[in-house]
Amino acid sequence: MRNINEDTITAAVLESLADTPSPRLKEVMSALVRHLHDLAREVKLTEQEWMQGIEFLTATGQKCTDKRQEFILLSDTLGLSMLTVALNHSKSAQATEATVFGPFHVPGAPVLPLGSDIANGAKGEPLFVDATVRGTDGKPVAGAVVDVWEADAEGLYDLQRTDLDHPEGRAVFHADGEGRLHFKAVTPVAYPIPTDGPVGTMLEATRRHPWRPAHVHFIVQAPGYETLITHVFKDGDAYLDSDAVFGVRSSLIGDFQSHPAGVAPDGSTQAGPFHTLRFDFVLEPAARQG
Repeated sequence: MRNINEDTITAAVLESLADTPSPRLKEVMSALVRHLHDLAREVKLTEQEWMQGIEFLTATGQKCTDKRQEFILLSDTLGLSMLTVALNHSKSAQATEATVFGPFHVPGAPVLPLGSDIANGAKGEPLFVDATVRGTDGKPVAGAVVDVWEADAEGLYDLQRTDLDHPEGRAVFHADGEGRLHFKAVTPVAYPIPTDGPVGTMLEATRRHPWRPAHVHFIVQAPGYETLITHVFKDGDAYLDSDAVFGVRSSLIGDFQSHPAGVAPDGSTQAGPFHTLRFDFVLEPAARQG
């Protein structure tokens, strides 16, 4: 490998990968090298620009903690997260569409009985959710496990609040024998993704806004079905057509109906306005995976 130049270096690097034991790793690494080298050639990348890129990626890693994943934010805002979702979760027309996972999920959220209030102190107008889980054949999926999480009325997830010692706005439910579940939450609001790190710098430099439309996150799982990772978006939100992470699908826009103070679906009397949401989750059979 002597006298490598700009015309021969790509082939030399690809040759160095020839003995990679994993065919899939070899395929991915080879494509990565080809595309990176093509990028450098296309834009005539300078050494200073490449160093800025390295510093940007370094800062992205340094911003990551056990409560924040800046690389997921970067992937989301570059559309790569949604592209991989689309590539890997092709569904039949009847099934609920998937969308981005986001950086604020926490495994091990509290398992609560149906009808519980997941807010647990989070601020916001009450939201009463009534949902069903069924398969594409229309049959209910009894006992489906539904993981729910959302931001509060200030657009913040509990992970973003340093003064909390308990979960807010997140829980896990088990659907009943008819595939139904219901719970109380807070009505979601639009919020900006965190902009105090490298991703925020990138958005500002490219004159992009950081806003996400109001939504509630869901993961729905059941034996024999493909796991569904999705959102339900609030109809009428100003950012439905310019989501910073490109995650909106028309089929995922829910009708969050507004109600004046009065009796809520759970029989409680609400002193102020509240919302209700009715939504059906339709799971793809696992046999369609792969």
